[in-house]
Amino acid sequence: MSAKHKSVVARTKAIGFPTDYATLLQGIKQRIRASQVRATLAANAELIRLYWDIGYAISRRQQREGWGRAVIPRLARDLHNELPEVKGFSERNIDRMVGFYRVYPTLLAISPPPVAKLHPSHIPSSANAILPTAVAKLRESPDRENLWRHVAQLPWAHNVLLVQKIKDLPTRVWYMQQAVANGWSRNVLALQIDSGAHLRVGKAITNFAERLPPLHSDLATQILKDPYIFDFLTLQKPFHERELETGLLIHVQKFLLELGQGFAFVGRQYHLEVGAEDFYVDLLFYHLHLRCFIVIDLKKGPFRAEYAGKMNFYCNVLDDKLRHKTDQPTIGLILCQDKNRLVAEYALKGLDKAIGVSEFQLTRALPRQLQSSLPTIRQIEMELSAATAKEPKRRRTPSRGSVTSRISKTRSYTHY
Repeated sequence: MSAKHKSVVARTKAIGFPTDYATLLQGIKQRIRASQVRATLAANAELIRLYWDIGYAISRRQQREGWGRAVIPRLARDLHNELPEVKGFSERNIDRMVGFYRVYPTLLAISPPPVAKLHPSHIPSSANAILPTAVAKLRESPDRENLWRHVAQLPWAHNVLLVQKIKDLPTRVWYMQQAVANGWSRNVLALQIDSGAHLRVGKAITNFAERLPPLHSDLATQILKDPYIFDFLTLQKPFHERELETGLLIHVQKFLLELGQGFAFVGRQYHLEVGAEDFYVDLLFYHLHLRCFIVIDLKKGPFRAEYAGKMNFYCNVLDDKLRHKTDQPTIGLILCQDKNRLVAEYALKGLDKAIGVSEFQLTRALPRQLQSSLPTIRQIEMELSAATAKEPKRRRTPSRGSVTSRISKTRSYTHY
């Protein structure tokens, strides 16, 4: 019972109301909130349906009647003039509606959409005649229904971003599912796409298949990434592990976002006393879906075999001292700059506890074409030496094509 609920119970007792009134109030509040959520989702789904319908109507007329693109600016102006209070029908957005329909032509292909029905003279008598053959075959397809459910749960801006950035449908659906499950904003979704989150999930080296039940193993594998990208940190080399740890906690919101849904922070340098000796766990979390503690050990440099034994020790102690009888066994995650796959696989064999090994990156690699345009350290040193020898007392302004000029032009690309 929450503190607010207890307070309501106390007040109702004081004024002579039946004690069941507090339960009634709590139930109605929950119903109201649930209804508000359903109303919001229903309104969003109806808006997505409307945009698809408009895209359908315009696209079909462009195909059948030979309409050009010039109709879209005219339509945007007329809608603005006749419905000035209605937002969302700019020329750009109407273009997006047409593109949205063309990406998902089978999304709502059960019957001619309402907008298309506004002018029956443009619509053949048979619904199937105006739809691609594939659409007719998908009328009862659960895949289409599942796709609509995912699309309808996301705001229009999320859908536009996904269509623009991801061409592969299964990958796009994966991001839809993650955006809904994690409550990602549009900006967060864009960051996850840019970082290639779908390519990193489930890539860590683990012994989960041997140490966890099948369902728990699959879920645990999917929550781990490889590599983890910590490009929100500004650490200068050489850095210490403690600096890395401090930086992650300063940016704890971004850190938790990179870890993924379900991680609840428990403590930093969590103290464990064993046999009159003190040990400290770098970072300790509890995972709400896995129902277990997850201990993270941060290591600068490459993975070493002894790290696995130390993590196994931590997991044993945490299971003995913290694990509740309803919790699942503790999981360990070792984060290092180079996981050294072969060494890690051998190190994890034969251990009692479920442990994963992943890499972390502080910055993302530059695109190859940009790397080729950057000068080498030797080129920089040679040009600076020549400039100093020729003009020791006067500051030289770099020419347009010089190496130092190229550095200044590309400097903004070297930091994220």
